[in-house]
Amino acid sequence: MKKTLLYIFGGIFILWLFYYAFILFVPYSQGTRSGELIKFSRKGVIVKTWEGEISQGISGAQIFQFSVLDKNEEVIENLKEFEGNYVKLTYVERFATFFFWGDTKYFITEVEKSESPHFRR
Repeated sequence: MKKTLLYIFGGIFILWLFYYAFILFVPYSQGTRSGELIKFSRKGVIVKTWEGEISQGISGAQIFQFSVLDKNEEVIENLKEFEGNYVKLTYVERFATFFFWGDTKYFITEVEKSESPHFRR
């Protein structure tokens, strides 16, 4: 009986490891998005994650929500600095996420400040 339980729990654990590795190492898509950085904050009750939004158009219907992993410290600092400006984000989209990674499936890997096509200065 103990051996059977050990095999069942071991099998469940190995399946969970494969699922985690799949989510971590297999991206669904990669790309870039540009827009005005309108929100970037650290939120959560038990687990704090970095979440943000960019507006991709004049209307409020074109909002792109994203997350940033804690290990990307340079990206976090740049997003704090560029808030309110037009930015170009490079992202990786995952099949799913975990509660300790962030609220969205889009994870930012690079950020750069760019010029707005709407308001040339």
